[in-house]
Amino acid sequence: MKNTRKAVWRWTKRIVLFYLAITIISVIIFRWVPFYTTPMVIIRYVKEKFDKHPAPIQKTWVSIDDISPNLQLAVFCSEDQDFFHHHGFNFDAIKAAWRHDEHSKKIRGASTISQQAARCAFLTTNRSWVRKGFEVYFTGLTELFWSKKRIMEVYLNVIEFGKGIFGAEAASEYYFHKHAKNLTRQEAAALASILPDPLKWSPVNPGPYVAERQQWIVGQMDHYGSLDINNPPK
Repeated sequence: MKNTRKAVWRWTKRIVLFYLAITIISVIIFRWVPFYTTPMVIIRYVKEKFDKHPAPIQKTWVSIDDISPNLQLAVFCSEDQDFFHHHGFNFDAIKAAWRHDEHSKKIRGASTISQQAARCAFLTTNRSWVRKGFEVYFTGLTELFWSKKRIMEVYLNVIEFGKGIFGAEAASEYYFHKHAKNLTRQEAAALASILPDPLKWSPVNPGPYVAERQQWIVGQMDHYGSLDINNPPK
């Protein structure tokens, strides 16, 4: 029995060390290599195969230099205005969300752009404490090995903007029939406005709440003026 426990412990350590090595190496490699697919894309592809009204997967990786600064600024304003100041986690937002969720049936999110990039690139969207733990792990790795510019680039390429529509380039072509680098401020704000629930909301046929959110984002963009990812605000 004692020998069995030792063997189990030995193999457990080996598996954990192997997993750590593989994930760390993967994060380092993806500091430069594009994400041509992700677990979320694969899951969406499989689901659509069995859907009565399947939607084709649309995904095109582009450099952040080919994504309009308007969209970079819009998601910064709407999703994470402390993006350049935290190390992956906004603990004030987490505390505020925790207090809100204790007294409300509507869950408030507190994920940073870094967390969303890590989740969409390496994990799935299922809600569980286990997935959240892995999200924390991968967020820490990406903050350690990637620059903020790379995190923003990955985020804008892997986030889902609609059913089967992944990344800024696919979203721009689908909704506005143009490349992501040519998005206007209003169009960028429209795309950013649906990110909390992209499978439910539309940037081109917005309801009152989404339209109001879009204009709020535009107001925040006017406040900041511009965003240079190579020289972010201090």
